[in-house]
Amino acid sequence: MNQVSKIEFIKANQLKEKPNSLEFGKHFTDYMFMMDYDGDQGWISPRIKPYEPISLSPASFVLHYGQAVFEGLKAYKTRNGDPVIFRPDKHIARLNQSCERLCIPTLDPDLMMEALTMLIDIEKDWIPEEEGTSLYIRPFVISTEPYLGIRPSHHYTFMIILSPVGAYYSDGALNPVKIFVEDEYVRAVKGGVGHVKTPGNYAASMLAQERANELGYEQVLWLDGKENKYIEEVGSMNIFFKINGEIYTPKLNGSILPGVTRDSVIHLVKDWGIPLHEERISIEDLYKAHQSGQLEEVFGTGTAAVISPVGELKWEDKIITINDFQTGDFAKELYDTITGIQYGSKRDHYGWIKVVGK
Repeated sequence: MNQVSKIEFIKANQLKEKPNSLEFGKHFTDYMFMMDYDGDQGWISPRIKPYEPISLSPASFVLHYGQAVFEGLKAYKTRNGDPVIFRPDKHIARLNQSCERLCIPTLDPDLMMEALTMLIDIEKDWIPEEEGTSLYIRPFVISTEPYLGIRPSHHYTFMIILSPVGAYYSDGALNPVKIFVEDEYVRAVKGGVGHVKTPGNYAASMLAQERANELGYEQVLWLDGKENKYIEEVGSMNIFFKINGEIYTPKLNGSILPGVTRDSVIHLVKDWGIPLHEERISIEDLYKAHQSGQLEEVFGTGTAAVISPVGELKWEDKIITINDFQTGDFAKELYDTITGIQYGSKRDHYGWIKVVGK
């Protein structure tokens, strides 16, 4: 392994035993990346060190004003045994966009890529090799200055931690989910922070998520915060609709997160010559498409599941059952194509895969 000279590597005295079973976000690897920001010096002291708790002042900015951003991406083992990362450049760019919106100093993309690939190279034995498994990568920035005053912090810490995760679909099949259309709470509004990944977005969504779970629904579909009629996204993924043979997805409007998997699906749909519409879609028009028999498939896109078929939507007192609660052929084809690229069984025509250590 070729270490990057400007990144310090602090070796652990003892390595952990690998877990026998995998749960999302429960187990963490031996090492993590850290780098600090000082208002006078900029980003300093990039280092890979043993995974361990961090120390924060009780007055740290992040604990009081929520000035923080994060990303989520994955590394895989290909059939040839190569460790690869899926679209890291896109995630790095989005992290910096989140930083800009939260008044956090941006990071050097080249240094982030070096840190990411060096850390994955060190921890490649933690990447599970079973079909559907991966190494989840969580880069994040928190504001650490101990000061109780509302202004951007002068001190930050950037970190990358890693967690081996099992297959999202434990039985190997794409299982449709049931989604509750939220008609009281809103996720975000244009001009806010809905288009970036910041912890407060997720904290604010939990009450609606709990209510949906109590009603027997796995996730929440959010409507726009102004008119409460236009579809935006699901709690953990973007949303697509196949209507009369054509693909529709809500247009990015400043309150919808620009998902990396969403972007990947759009590339594929266009390349396959299927009509694609990025536009405002009202829940009422979607219901009409269902009534007329034109709503053929609904699926979400995101890092965790890649493609998540939707079998049922509940909107007010109406139940919309999609494709007899069966996974659609188009969703399955998208899933097979993207995961095939990730695991190396399909050719990467788009330059989405970053091979680590080469």
